[in-house]
Amino acid sequence: MTIPHAVAEHKLDHISPRDKAEILSQALPYIRKFHGRTIVIKYGGNAMTDPALQQDFAEDVVLLKLVGLNPVVVHGGGPQIDEALARVGKKGTFIQGMRVTDAETMEVVEWVLAGQVQQDIVGLINAAGGKAVGLTGRDGGLIRARKMKMLDLKDPTIEHDVGQVGEIESIDPSVVKALQDDQFIPVISPLGFGKDNENYNINADVVAGKLAEVLKAEKLMMLTNTPGVLDKNGQLLTNLSAREIDALFADGTISGGMLPKIGSALDAAKNGVNTVHIIDGRVPHAMLLEVLTDGAYGTMIRSH
Repeated sequence: MTIPHAVAEHKLDHISPRDKAEILSQALPYIRKFHGRTIVIKYGGNAMTDPALQQDFAEDVVLLKLVGLNPVVVHGGGPQIDEALARVGKKGTFIQGMRVTDAETMEVVEWVLAGQVQQDIVGLINAAGGKAVGLTGRDGGLIRARKMKMLDLKDPTIEHDVGQVGEIESIDPSVVKALQDDQFIPVISPLGFGKDNENYNINADVVAGKLAEVLKAEKLMMLTNTPGVLDKNGQLLTNLSAREIDALFADGTISGGMLPKIGSALDAAKNGVNTVHIIDGRVPHAMLLEVLTDGAYGTMIRSH
């Protein structure tokens, strides 16, 4: 992930001043409605690797903060981890959408997520005029985890050993709240620690979902490389309830890497997060459009 030296200015000359005023005034009800509320953003996919989209993302986060919302960013880093593993001659393996993480892989995961990716995002947001601070699950005792027991989806008597992959035991959000109160934007790497101070790699979608619950977030937004949740014919499903999603799991419409994402989204919706949005990170400013307009830029998941 590289920060572009010069990103072309967006040309808005073709929009008349009157239309600009109209656009801004349409955002007003949303700004009023969400003022002071927390939005947890899972940042991943193309939005994270395309320089122009990186810039858009950083600008969106800063603007949301400036109009009185509280964005919290949780990032992934799958492609960057794969690239780093290839450099040391290892190939990533996955079981049921989860990365198998032995001790050597864990070291790579830590330096890529907490060292490289997190600091790039902090730099992007700061360059766009925000005040971002990077955290891992260790900071302020944020994410306590234990080794994940992964049962086989088809035969629950079989347990897969996925190494230092953690599941969340508890989240202490006090460090995040303290930063928010001071106008900082937290950027969180999905790394947790165990009771013997051991390290765990945790699925970023799971961290984002659980954090949204604990912070009682208004929205959880997950940026992905797809338009949202698609039906069997590839059509976008813009609005889904928990029951409808269970049916899509059952008939195999939702599978692979989408499993942990939708599972986390569903848990968050059932546990008090008002709305969960799975949005297309390839659309410039998709996040801003989703929050401050009434357009649909992905799939919204409701609890019922």
